[in-house]
Amino acid sequence: MADYTEPEKQLLRGAAFGAVFLVANAEPGMMDMIKESFAASKSFAGASGDMQGIFRGMSMPKMPKGGAGQMEAGVLADLSTSVQTVARKAPEDVEAYRHIVLDACTNCAQAAGGGVSAPETEMLGKVNTALSAA
Repeated sequence: MADYTEPEKQLLRGAAFGAVFLVANAEPGMMDMIKESFAASKSFAGASGDMQGIFRGMSMPKMPKGGAGQMEAGVLADLSTSVQTVARKAPEDVEAYRHIVLDACTNCAQAAGGGVSAPETEMLGKVNTALSAA
């Protein structure tokens, strides 16, 4: 079992939540964002093993500061750093982390109306690239 520090756990949670936020915000709508948040939370709640310890009791993480472009760049950078952190501490959990984040983002995108819009598809691609860049 990996022994993540509290700042590392915050990074892993924050990057995952930030990725969901980016997907949800790609096609804004207040009611849609609520549905999307609930859909994504199921992925975090379903995490197993070491990942469960990271996502259990997930509180609202801090988001990067700045405008939309700065926030996007910060979240995507945090995702890459998160994968590097997992790879360093528990390489066997890298795919699990990637899967949980992508699953949460995909569930988020599909929650409002069942389909995935072009802006959401584009953001899912950016999230996937960030998770694979590490």
